[in-house]
Amino acid sequence: MKILSLLSRWRTRVLMIALHILFVGPLFLLDHSLLQQTHRHPWYTALYLFLVLLTIFQYLYTAGSNPGYVADALRDELAADTSLRRTRDLSLGLAKTERSRGVASYSSSTRLTLWLGTGSSLSNRTCPTCRVYQPPRSKHCHDCNKCVLRFDHYCAWLGTCVGYGNHCRFWWYIFEETILCLWTSVMYAMSLSSTGRPSSWLYFSAVIILLVLLLAALLFLVLLLLFHSYLVVTNQTTHELIRRKRIPEFRNIPENVKPYSIVLPSVGSEDFLVEAERPHGVQTLLGKADGRTCSIHEEMYMKAFAMGAP
Repeated sequence: MKILSLLSRWRTRVLMIALHILFVGPLFLLDHSLLQQTHRHPWYTALYLFLVLLTIFQYLYTAGSNPGYVADALRDELAADTSLRRTRDLSLGLAKTERSRGVASYSSSTRLTLWLGTGSSLSNRTCPTCRVYQPPRSKHCHDCNKCVLRFDHYCAWLGTCVGYGNHCRFWWYIFEETILCLWTSVMYAMSLSSTGRPSSWLYFSAVIILLVLLLAALLFLVLLLLFHSYLVVTNQTTHELIRRKRIPEFRNIPENVKPYSIVLPSVGSEDFLVEAERPHGVQTLLGKADGRTCSIHEEMYMKAFAMGAP
C-alpha cells in the first residue's frame, strides 16, 4: 500500500510539472514575435522562466515537506525534555531536580486544565489509530493515515497534508502560482494580437482554449490565496472553519470568537477571558522560513505534555 501511495503521489507531481510545460511551451515554440522579443529583451524572458522554475521548485518543495506529524513532534519534545532533565540532574543534583519537577508538573497541569477545560483530560484525546495524544488543532488524516499538527486540509494536488509544518510553504506556493498564471494569461492574450503568430485556425483555437483554462485557474488561485490569507490573519485553519461545531474545544465558544488569535489568559483567570488580541499568523507566516507558525497555545500544550502533565 505504501508503494502504491508513493507512486500515486509522484504521478500527480509529474502531471503538475507536465501541465506547466504544456501551458508555457506553445508560447515560445509557435509565437515568432515572442522569440524576437526574447532576443531584444532577454531579461524579460529570463525573469519569466525564473518564475516558472521557482514555482515548480516551490511546488515540489511543498509536496515533499513534512506537514508536522504529531508522533514526530511528541518524540522530539520528549527527547529534548529528557536531555534537559539529564543536564539539570548533573548540574543541580537529584534532590533539587525532583523538587523542580514537582513545580513544573503542577504548572503544566494547571495550564493544561485551563486549555482543555474543566473535566477534560488527555485520555479522551487519544487517536485510536496512531495511539498518540492529539494536541489542540491536530487531526487524524485518513489519506496520510497519521495525526497532523494544526491540520488544515489534505491537498490532492500536492499528495500530502497541509499543516503546522508546511502551511507557510503552501501559502508561498499558491502566491507564486497565482503570479505565474496571471503573467502567462497576459502573454497568451498578447499572442492573439501578435503579427508573428501562426495564422492557422488550429493555433488560434488552441490559444483560446488554453487562455480560458488559464483564466479559470487564475480565478481559483486568487480565491484560494485570499482565503488562506484570511486564515493566516485570523490564525485559523480550513478544518476549524468548516468543522467548527464538531471540534470539542469550540463547542462553548461563540462563533464570532477566534480563540487561537488571542493572547493566552493568565493562569487562574476565567476560560477564554482574554487580555488583548494579536493576529499571530501574519507575523509568523511571513517571518519564519521553516514554515512553523505555532501559537503560544500549542507551544504550551506540547511543553506541558513533555514535562509530564497527567
